[in-house]
Amino acid sequence: MEDILQKIIRTKDQELEHLYAPKPSLREALLRSETGIIAEFKRRSPSKGWIKEEGRADIIPLSYQQNGAAALSILTDEQYFGGCDDYIRQARKSGVTLPILYKNFVIDEAQLYAAALCGASAVLLIAACLSKEDYKRLIDKAHQLGLEVLLEMHSKQELEYTEFEPDICGINNRNLGSFVTDVENSFRLAELLPKDAVKVSESGISDPATVKALRQAGFQGFLIGENFMKTPDPGQALHDFITHL
Repeated sequence: MEDILQKIIRTKDQELEHLYAPKPSLREALLRSETGIIAEFKRRSPSKGWIKEEGRADIIPLSYQQNGAAALSILTDEQYFGGCDDYIRQARKSGVTLPILYKNFVIDEAQLYAAALCGASAVLLIAACLSKEDYKRLIDKAHQLGLEVLLEMHSKQELEYTEFEPDICGINNRNLGSFVTDVENSFRLAELLPKDAVKVSESGISDPATVKALRQAGFQGFLIGENFMKTPDPGQALHDFITHL
């Protein structure tokens, strides 16, 4: 008869191998993609309330993948965005193989372990939430766990954080204090970013023409959530958007 304890330990070894196994690269996916769209699974927002309360993580992310997304972003904050870590697990179990961005307000290493355990490929680190010292500590730990980092910035002053060489540089067009959104923010800051940075424009993108203009300004990635999630079929909305690029 097999020793039960040894069987359990062998299973734990397999689980740890999964934790540290190479994950699909968000950076490489954006560099290879013709569209660069990071389609976001976002059920609610602090400013607008529920966007799609019935939205299912085992359906919509896979539909995004099937309809041409370069990568996915999944909100995991529960109180303000109606998310949870298990949504990434559900997306993976449904068949999602694209890189997934763990979208949350990460301020502690414990959240990085949570991101790695649930199947994320990359984690969002927001300059406005972190001192430079804390950001450096978190990006180092993320890389140790095999996670890429998308550094989110909103102001010129926050561009200093790029000295720690994030995998991807994101410009948020939304002011997280007031939630006012202005896509011009990406155009203002684009040329101030490192020349070799993989650049992502986040929030407020609702028109294929805007994506075309942002690409001309040097952006390779475009994070779009609400524009798709507010429709009856987010995956189809993504498909229709791509046909006009």
